[in-house]
Amino acid sequence: MNAHGLKKLAAHLFLPLLCAVLLLAGPIGESARAVSEVTARLRPDYTIIIDGSKRLFYNAKGQQVHPISYNGTTYLPLRAIGELMGKNVDWNADTKTATLSGTRTGAAVAGTPDASAKAQDITAALRDDITVVVDQTSRTFTDANGQTVYPLFYDGSNYLPIRAIGELMGKTVEWDGKTNTITLGGGMDLDVTDADSFSDGTSSAKPGETSGGLLSAESAKAKALAHAGLTDAAFTKLELEWDNGRQVYDLEFYAGDSEYDYELDAVNGTVLSYEIKSGTPTASSAITLAKAQEIALSKVPGAAASHIRKLELDWDDGRQIYEVEIMYQGVEYEMEIDAATGAIVDYDVDYD
Repeated sequence: MNAHGLKKLAAHLFLPLLCAVLLLAGPIGESARAVSEVTARLRPDYTIIIDGSKRLFYNAKGQQVHPISYNGTTYLPLRAIGELMGKNVDWNADTKTATLSGTRTGAAVAGTPDASAKAQDITAALRDDITVVVDQTSRTFTDANGQTVYPLFYDGSNYLPIRAIGELMGKTVEWDGKTNTITLGGGMDLDVTDADSFSDGTSSAKPGETSGGLLSAESAKAKALAHAGLTDAAFTKLELEWDNGRQVYDLEFYAGDSEYDYELDAVNGTVLSYEIKSGTPTASSAITLAKAQEIALSKVPGAAASHIRKLELDWDDGRQIYEVEIMYQGVEYEMEIDAATGAIVDYDVDYD
């Protein structure tokens, strides 16, 4: 066979082979997506603090799910984070899409802590084939160096990197390597990088806000009084807590013979609900709420009013007491203060 014939034969053999390769490879320019098995580490020894409260995470069956560390990044379960954000979490197995949207309709899953869990190496799946959609917008995530990071899949749960979760929740991320504590709190800073820290004492809080971007306790009290048409009252309860995926202030105060119960949005001060009960005896404690706050903070050097999660006047064994909870630097302080004398009658510190 001459040279011309050999070229024709090669062309006949090569073209079908090329077509087969292209068909197997898919459309030109489309990067291949794959599931990669990786060795990660289960970290039940990590503590997660969100807006001053220690958080545990549970799957839809009520089983505790723990943080995972991989390639220098900590991952948290997506569905449980959806609960904290107050959003519904949907999984489409056909399109491999996790969607967070709307206002959560179901209650948060309750579970039993897994006290036997221990830090150990695990095999997880790195899932670059998963699409995450938040409020109808497809999201991609990067680390502090601008490199794309993908969800992890382990034991039935999808996980997102902590920095991505901070972005979704609009919160800064801090890492304390001495205590293995990750803290999410405050509003998003445009200069935040992975595990950014504000431990240098600087604050970007606006007037009337805490350093975490929430309304200060004093501002919350002022807004409740203004709504009630009062200029002064005896406050007996001031508590910052979560309700339906958002933080709220619960307040209780007395004026004349009426009791006022208020719930305010802790971010913008909107009155969410209120109740006025007439004919209620006026609170008669000798120690005011402000004085009880001062006494409690004196027991936790460095703590401020923004670290108080609960301050409430209550009855115990026939006497009035102030119940106080303070969360400061990952440590929880609980105390009871005699409302008549100001003496601390019970004091407890929880380093866990």
